[in-house]
Amino acid sequence: MLTVTLPDGSNREYSSNVTIDRVAADIGPGLRRVAIAGEFNGSLLDTSRELSQDGNLKLVTAKDEDGLDIIRHSTAHLLAQAVKRIFPDAQVTIGPVIEDGFYYDFAFDRGFTEDDLKAIEECMRKIAKENLPVRREVVDRDDAVAMFQDMGEEYKAQIITDLPRDEVISLYRQADFVDLCRGPHVPSTKFLKAFKLTKVAGAYWRGDSNNEMLQRIYGTAWATKSDLNAYLRRLEEAKKRDHRRIGAAIDLFHFQDEAPGSVFWHEKGWVLFRLVESYMRELLESYDYTEVHTPQLIDRSLWEKSGHWETFKENMFTTQIEKRSYALKPMNCPGHVQLFNQQLRSYRNLPLRISEFGAVHRYEPSGTLHGLLRVRRFTQDDAHVFCTEDQIQSEIEVLIEIAMRVYSDFGFKDISVGLSTRPPKRVGSDELWDRAELALEAVLNERGMNYTVYEGDGAFYGPKIDFVLQDCIGRKWQCGTIQLDFSMPGRLGAQYVASDGKKHTPVMIHRAILGSLERFIGILIEEHAGKFPVWLAPVQAVVMNISEVQYDYSIKICRLLRSSGIRATHDLRNEKIGFKVREQTLLKIPYLLIVGNREVENETVSVRTQAGENLGSFYIDDFVALVKQDQGRKINRKKES
Repeated sequence: MLTVTLPDGSNREYSSNVTIDRVAADIGPGLRRVAIAGEFNGSLLDTSRELSQDGNLKLVTAKDEDGLDIIRHSTAHLLAQAVKRIFPDAQVTIGPVIEDGFYYDFAFDRGFTEDDLKAIEECMRKIAKENLPVRREVVDRDDAVAMFQDMGEEYKAQIITDLPRDEVISLYRQADFVDLCRGPHVPSTKFLKAFKLTKVAGAYWRGDSNNEMLQRIYGTAWATKSDLNAYLRRLEEAKKRDHRRIGAAIDLFHFQDEAPGSVFWHEKGWVLFRLVESYMRELLESYDYTEVHTPQLIDRSLWEKSGHWETFKENMFTTQIEKRSYALKPMNCPGHVQLFNQQLRSYRNLPLRISEFGAVHRYEPSGTLHGLLRVRRFTQDDAHVFCTEDQIQSEIEVLIEIAMRVYSDFGFKDISVGLSTRPPKRVGSDELWDRAELALEAVLNERGMNYTVYEGDGAFYGPKIDFVLQDCIGRKWQCGTIQLDFSMPGRLGAQYVASDGKKHTPVMIHRAILGSLERFIGILIEEHAGKFPVWLAPVQAVVMNISEVQYDYSIKICRLLRSSGIRATHDLRNEKIGFKVREQTLLKIPYLLIVGNREVENETVSVRTQAGENLGSFYIDDFVALVKQDQGRKINRKKES
């Protein structure tokens, strides 16, 4: 007798092995029609799989997170099948699920065009309507290699060859198409109803630039057409908010090939950068941080001691000078330990909080660079807290408080938290990792915070708490991090004298709230679509004259505003005022000040907002007060006493 226990606690009993599909049918025909997989004793399985032992079964539908992933993975197979139908010479490689969709890489000499994507998508829809059964087969390893080689699919044969010898080799067939996959998949192609191909790009085989370039087709898939349409609307909105387009339009920054992954900040962009930096500097001063600055180029020996050379070398820029090996710093932490080590500290000096707006360099493959969001040279709002083990909880609680305050001030309200644990490639003993992970868990639990555990995603020197922001169109951005490190201070010889008179190794807390200032500014540009709140706007007001007669008065007004602390500029071109208003509106300046003969006579300005609202006439002092009040809408950043 075989007993299957359902989520409501009820049991179904069978005299012999039973498929998940059969169990779904016994529960009801409606559920059977929508079931795309089953979770049995914690493992996801196809509905065609037989159950041979007692266990707990949950049927998975498209409404479930796992169900949506299965739909996306199955749609990747659908894409590959369509490509093979239209382009038989294309070789298939891999097709994983990614956030909001999937991709599939192909070896295809001609390459794909936008017109090809349209034809492929139409073929996918045709195959989906054919309602092809999707069947799983377990095959002999050598037979599978021979089969794919006979089909001319050398990449698939190579994937199987590289798998561990004890790996189960499973194939999935849908009509004339067969693919190597662990599964599970939808029962048939009829379940794939809401999808769209989005773009084609280049990608190296197995992500290695030494390997051949493949063609990667991206797509998205959803449970329903309404979900798909909502996502496509978000994509359109995201295009409008693309920080690269907005940054060029309002003259903030640019990139060029001579310095890949490095930002050329223009005047207004640099004003924005310094505003963000100054905000953080003022905040950290109120929390008793000492700001420092450490070298860019540091001898290899320090990176070896810290563990970076062993675990992070492939991401570092290195050079040789006078027969010595150096690296541009990818992180500030080893330099901060050197500052700590310049004197023997007492436990009475702890916690010691050190901050640095440190420029760091990390090698990112050229294909991954993406405007401000993925660069090679960036500035971190970096800080390190050296403390005793007894001080960990209180310090991390304060760091969480700082993070939440910062995100709120910049307009982010929806913040999720993750706890990342020890990665496979790490330094330090398991006992140290146990203590570090338990300490972070304790703080999060004590504060009653909801968080998700990400196994194996910690830094190589310690576990971490990560903060993910959700913007106004639902996208998620990983920004801040708090990392607890029991290893690096000891590796670099950091010590303090404890109350027992003996030397002890301090605990080191790494933290960045914004993360990369460049990336955070990119996120801000997209969040606000370039229409920054007054306190963040690089230019807060622009003065425009109607005719040459008001030229001198306009200059005077602009100087008065600047002397009052308002970031003001002027547009005194010999153009019609309507033209100038339109142009300055496109530059997303919060206040547009228009000066005509009446304003000169009354010593006023006529004020309009970027949104087109006419606020009327203002004396200069009154307008300055208005701007100051608007700036003050930002939450008070000072630490409460």
